[in-house]
Amino acid sequence: MSTAKRATNSRAEKMAEKHVADLQDAGLRITPQRIAILRVLAEAEDHPDVAEIHQRVQGDDPKISIATAYRTVAALEQAGMIHRHTFEGASARFERVNKKHHDHIVDLDTGEIVEFHSDLIEQLQADIAAALGYELVHHRLELYCRKRPQTP
Repeated sequence: MSTAKRATNSRAEKMAEKHVADLQDAGLRITPQRIAILRVLAEAEDHPDVAEIHQRVQGDDPKISIATAYRTVAALEQAGMIHRHTFEGASARFERVNKKHHDHIVDLDTGEIVEFHSDLIEQLQADIAAALGYELVHHRLELYCRKRPQTP
């Protein structure tokens, strides 16, 4: 086996072990379906909906039904392991919780979702909450945008 293939297998095994530990920590049963869906979400560079999650997980286990995907996503969300995003005009989309905090830009023309982080925005939100007598506990920022026309 090549060094690259061993490294890939090792990373996959470590990720699977993390998913198992996360499920145990959340008090959920460890099932192949849950591990497969967590893997799909951990590898996702986008924010898939349940149908997309189901389609992607079919490579691991073609026997996983769409109903199982919906139930599993609901259980993972209820356990706080994944976030649900309901971007304007779209079906619910999901991502793993363990990503670093970020906000989203939604391209209204393409539906593309772009993640970003701004220390300036984070500080401004905390400052506004403090000025109004609050401590910021959690927030979600979604910007709905259109690309500017290219200037020749």
